[in-house]
Amino acid sequence: MNKFNIRKLLDGLTAASSSSSSGSNAANAAQPGTPRENDLVPETLQSEHFQLCKTVRHGFPNQPASMAFDPVQKILAVGTQTGALRLFGGAGVECYCQHESGAAVIQLQFLINEGALVTALADDSLHMWNLRQKIPAVLHSLKFNRERITYCHLPFQSKWLYIGTERGNIHIVNVESFTLSGYVIMWNKAIELSSKTHPGPVVHISDNPMDEGKLLIGFECGVVVLWDLKCKKADYRYSYDEAIHSVAWHHEGKQFTCSHSDGTLTTWNVRAPVKPLQIITPHGKQPKDGKKPEPCRPILKVEYKTTRAGDPFMVLSGGLSYETVGRRRACLTVMHGKSTTVLEMDTPIVDFLTLCETPYPNDFQEPYAVVVLLEKDLVVIDLGQIGYPAFENPYPFTVHESPVTCCEYFADCPAELIPALYSVGQRQKRQGYSKKEWPVSGGNWGQGAQSYPEIIITGHADGSIKFWDASALMLQVLYKLKTAKVFERARGKEEKANADIVDEDPFAIQTLSWCPESRLLCVAGVSAHVLVYRFSKQEVTTDEVQLLEVRMQGDFSECVVDSPEPVGDQSPPLPPASPQQENQEPPQPLTANNSTDRDNIACLQVRSSPLKQSAGYQVELVVQLVWVNGEPPQPITSLAINSSYGLVVFGNSSGLTVVDFLQKTVLLNLGTSEVYSPCESRQPHSPRKTRQPSAALCDSNDGSNASEERCKSPTSGSTSPCNSDDERKQKFIEKVKFKSRRFSRTVANDFAKMSRKISSSGEQKSDHDGKDMSFSRSRSSSVTSIDRESREAISAFAFCESFARRGEASLGPCLLVGTTQGGVMTLALSLPPGPDQRLEQAVGAASCGTISQLKGGVMTMALLDASGSLLPPAYEPWCDPNASDEEKERIKKRRPASPPGSVEGQDSQFLVLCSEKQAKVLALPSQTRLYKHSITEASFVLRADVVTMGGANCIMCFCANGHIMALSLPSLRPLLDVNYLPLTDMRIARTFCFSNLGQALYLTSPTEVQRITYSLETCDNLQEMLSELFTPVETPEAPNRGFFKGLFGGGAQSLDREDLFGETAAGKASRTLAQHIPGQASMEGMKGAASGVVGDLARARIALDERGQKLSELEDRTAAMMASADSFSKHAHDMMLKYKDKKWYQL
Repeated sequence: MNKFNIRKLLDGLTAASSSSSSGSNAANAAQPGTPRENDLVPETLQSEHFQLCKTVRHGFPNQPASMAFDPVQKILAVGTQTGALRLFGGAGVECYCQHESGAAVIQLQFLINEGALVTALADDSLHMWNLRQKIPAVLHSLKFNRERITYCHLPFQSKWLYIGTERGNIHIVNVESFTLSGYVIMWNKAIELSSKTHPGPVVHISDNPMDEGKLLIGFECGVVVLWDLKCKKADYRYSYDEAIHSVAWHHEGKQFTCSHSDGTLTTWNVRAPVKPLQIITPHGKQPKDGKKPEPCRPILKVEYKTTRAGDPFMVLSGGLSYETVGRRRACLTVMHGKSTTVLEMDTPIVDFLTLCETPYPNDFQEPYAVVVLLEKDLVVIDLGQIGYPAFENPYPFTVHESPVTCCEYFADCPAELIPALYSVGQRQKRQGYSKKEWPVSGGNWGQGAQSYPEIIITGHADGSIKFWDASALMLQVLYKLKTAKVFERARGKEEKANADIVDEDPFAIQTLSWCPESRLLCVAGVSAHVLVYRFSKQEVTTDEVQLLEVRMQGDFSECVVDSPEPVGDQSPPLPPASPQQENQEPPQPLTANNSTDRDNIACLQVRSSPLKQSAGYQVELVVQLVWVNGEPPQPITSLAINSSYGLVVFGNSSGLTVVDFLQKTVLLNLGTSEVYSPCESRQPHSPRKTRQPSAALCDSNDGSNASEERCKSPTSGSTSPCNSDDERKQKFIEKVKFKSRRFSRTVANDFAKMSRKISSSGEQKSDHDGKDMSFSRSRSSSVTSIDRESREAISAFAFCESFARRGEASLGPCLLVGTTQGGVMTLALSLPPGPDQRLEQAVGAASCGTISQLKGGVMTMALLDASGSLLPPAYEPWCDPNASDEEKERIKKRRPASPPGSVEGQDSQFLVLCSEKQAKVLALPSQTRLYKHSITEASFVLRADVVTMGGANCIMCFCANGHIMALSLPSLRPLLDVNYLPLTDMRIARTFCFSNLGQALYLTSPTEVQRITYSLETCDNLQEMLSELFTPVETPEAPNRGFFKGLFGGGAQSLDREDLFGETAAGKASRTLAQHIPGQASMEGMKGAASGVVGDLARARIALDERGQKLSELEDRTAAMMASADSFSKHAHDMMLKYKDKKWYQL
C-alpha cells in the first residue's frame, strides 16, 4: 500500500504535460492538427476551430470585503479579499474582473453616472476602471510608496478624490489624470496644537452637504475635525472618549452622527463642538439612576437618511450588548421614529448601503432599500413596507447554500426540459418577499446569446441536487431536489454509529447520472446508497419506499481487493464462501440479530412512514450497500442508468452491481476480478430485499474455472495458489484498517486518488514501455500482487448497442466496463422481446471478457458509427409515471436509430477509449486497434469527455498539470493543448466538466462557478453575448434651492476645486509619494473611445447636460435678482409714501 507523499503530489501538479501521438503504423504519423491522408473517416474539426477563454463567472463573490452602488446607473460593485471585482445589474447582468496584484479591495468609489469606478487596494494602490466597455479594464493606477491608504471619498460630480492615510494625512488625487495634487492636509495642522498624541488613521472623510468648502475628517482616536479647504485651517474640532468607526451627515449640513467602539451614537451640532447634542446606546440597558449605560459591541457603521414627509431613518450594524452576542447572530438595526427593528442575518455583516432616490447629498434622501453584504450572501431589505421584507434575489447566489460535491453540464438539451423543471420549481419558492422590483436593475442583457438550452446539475453535501438554467450565459435555479427526505434522520448515538464511515454529511452526493430525454435521474451518495428518480408533474404519496440492500465484497480467491482511494475506516472486504459452502448454507436473512459485528447493516435507514412527494423528481427505488463482516461498504466510484433497458449499474473497489429498476431486483453482482473472465449468462437469484455474495450469482463450475483462469499471470503464464495464508491476510487487513479517520470522506478520497496516480506514474512509465500488451496484470496471491490489485476499482460505465464479442455479426445491448487499472470489458445483455414480457421475464447478462488494456484508469468510453457520428445510448421518451394508462399508451417507446449491422469481415463501429494516460480507438467487431495517442506521461487526466462541436466529435481532456487538450475522432489528432489552470484546489478536480458545443465549467471557489469555452466561434461572438454595464441615463436635476435661500445665501455653497487643488494654486506633489502606472486600456481604450461614435455622442450629451445645467443655474440667478430688485423697489416706494408729508422734526 503506497503512502501518501506530498512531494510526489506537488511534483505531479506542476509537471509539464508531454504529449505524443502515434497511429496504427508509422505511415499514419502527421503534424498535429492536420488530417492524415489515409484517415478512415473524413474529419472536419481542425486546430483553428479551437480557442480557450473564460466567458462568465456566476455565484456569490468569495470572501467579500467592500461594496459600492451607483444610484443613477443602478449598478452594484463588490470587491473581495483576493482582489476580485464583481459588478451586478439587472437579472443576467454580471461581470467579473481581477486585479493583478491579488490584494484585498478595501474600498470602492463610483464616478456616479460616468461609467467609471475607483478601487482602493490593501497594497496601497488605486485603480481606475472603465465600465463603458463590456469587459472593464484599468485605465490608470496610482501606487502609494510612503503611506498606507485607509479611507477614500469622492464627492458627487467632482473629479478630486480625497485619500486618507494611516499617518492621519489627507492627499487629493485628480481622477481624470490620476495624478496627485500638491494640496495636502497634514494631521498635525488638523488637530489641536496642544495635543501630544497622534490621532491615529483617518477613518472617515466627507464634505458638508451644504458647503463643499468644508471637509469633515474623522480620526480613529475619537477626534473629528471640520476643515476649511479655502482657508486651510480647522474651523471646529469635536472630541469623544471612544474610538470612531463611521460618521453620517444630516442632509442640511447642520448635524452629523458618529458611531463608536462602545456601542454609542453621538450626534453633534456643527457649531457646538464642546459636547455632543445627543448620546444614545441603541442596544444598551439604560440605568435608572442616570449613570452611563453598559458598554456594547462596536457600532461598525451608521447611516442617517432623511425623508420629506416623515421621520428619518437611522441604519446601523453592530452595537449589540455583550450579553446577547452569543445568543444572536449578526444584526442590522433600523431606527425609524420611535420604532427600532433588529434584523438578524445568517452570517456576519461585511458592509451595508442605504439606497436613496437622489444622488445629491444636500436633498432629502428618501431611502427605499438597504443592501446588506454578508460573508456568504447578499440581502436587500425593503424600507417601504411594514416589517422590512427582503427582495427576492435574482442572482445565482445559492450555489454554496451547501458545499458542492459534484457537477455535471448538459448543453443542447431537449427544449421542453427547462420549462418543465421551471414549472415544478416555482412551487418551491419561498413566500414573504417584497412585492417590488429588484432595485439593482442597471445594465442591458447581452443580445447575441446562444439559442440552445443548457442545464447544469450540482450535487451538494446536504444531499440536495439543484438544476440550473445556464442558457445564454445566465445561471438561474430551476428546481431543487432533497434526497435526504428518503431517509430517517439519525437522532441518537446508536443510530449515528451505523453511518460513521462519513463525518458530518452522510447524505452528500458522490456522483450522478442523468438521462435528459427520459428525465431519469440516478444518484449515488457517500453512504454507499443509490437512488433512482422519475420525473412527474403530479404530486403523489408513497406508502413504502422500494428498497434493495446489496452485499458487495471482494473475492479473495483472486486477491484482496481494496478501494483505489484508501479512505477513513475502510478496509478490504473478507472472502466469500466457497462454491461448495454456498450450496450447503443459504444466505442469512437480512436482520442484524443474525449478523456479527455490523454485518448486513446499511449505513442509512430508509424512511418507514409514508413519503409525500411533490411534483418533480420522485424516488422510485433505493439501493443500499451493507456492511460485510464488520467492514463498511466501499464508496461508489461509477454510476450509469439506461431508460430503454430499465437498468442501473454502479461499481466500486469491490466490483459492480447491475439492478433492474423495473422489476426491483438485483440482476448481477460481480467482483472486479470476475468481470475480466468470460462466463455464461447469469440470472438474478435474489428477490427484492435479499443480499447475496457475488459468488452466489455464478454457477459453481463457472466460478471455479474463472478462479483458475484468474490465477494465471498474463506475462509469465505461470500459476500460483489462490489460497492466501490467513495470518498474512489478517495482517494486511489490520494494516489498511481504520486509517485517515481525520479526513472527511470526500477530501480523503480525492487526495488518496491523486496520490495513487502520481506516485504510480513513474512505475507505469517503465511498465508500459514497448508494445501495448506489455502492461501486465499479475493476479497471483503474493503480497506484491495483493498490493497492486488492491487499488483496482470500477471507474466507468457505458450502455450501448454494439458487438459484445469479437467477430460477432449482429448488434445487441451491451455494457462497457472500465477499471482504474485500465481494463475495458463488456457485458452482453439479453432483454425480453416485448414490453409486456419485460416486467415478467428476467434480463440476462454475460461477461464477455476484456476488449482492451490502457495505461491508467479508464475515464470515458463512447461509440461512433462508420461515418464517425456519435452513437448515443438507447433511451425511451419521457412519460409521466402518474399519468393515465391511455396517455401512456399514446406515447410509444422509441430508441435512436440503430446503426446497420456489421457485414461479415467488415467493421462498422469505432470504440473510443480514454484513460488517465492515453486514448485508443478500436474497430468493432474485430476489436482491432486503429489509433493510439499518449496524452501525458508526467501527469494524469482528471476529466475526459467525448463531446460534439461544429457537427463533429472530439475528446476533451483536463489534466492535473492544468493542460486542456482536444483530440480529433477517430484519428486522435491533437487539436488543442493549452496550459490553462494549474490544479491548486481539489474542488476543481471534483467539479471540472466538459459539455457539447464548446462549453465547460468548474468551481473556482466554494461559492463561484467559472464557465469557459474552447470554441473559436464562441470566443469571437463573446462581445455580443456579454451584457452591458453602462447605459446612457440622464442625471437627475439638482434640488431647487428656493427663492429665499437663493436671496439670502442659505442654499448649498459650491466650490471651485480646480482653483484650490490644481497645479497652478497647489503646486506639484512629491514624486516619491506615489507612482502613476498607465493601465492596459488607458491609451488604446481612450483612443478607441475618442474615435468611436458612441464616445462622441456620450461626450456631446454630457456637454449638453453641463451647458443646460449652467444655463438653468444662470436663469435661476437672474430670476432671483429680478425678484430682489422688485422687492427693493416696492420697499423704497413704501418708504417714500410713509415719509412724504412729514416734517423734518417728525422723523
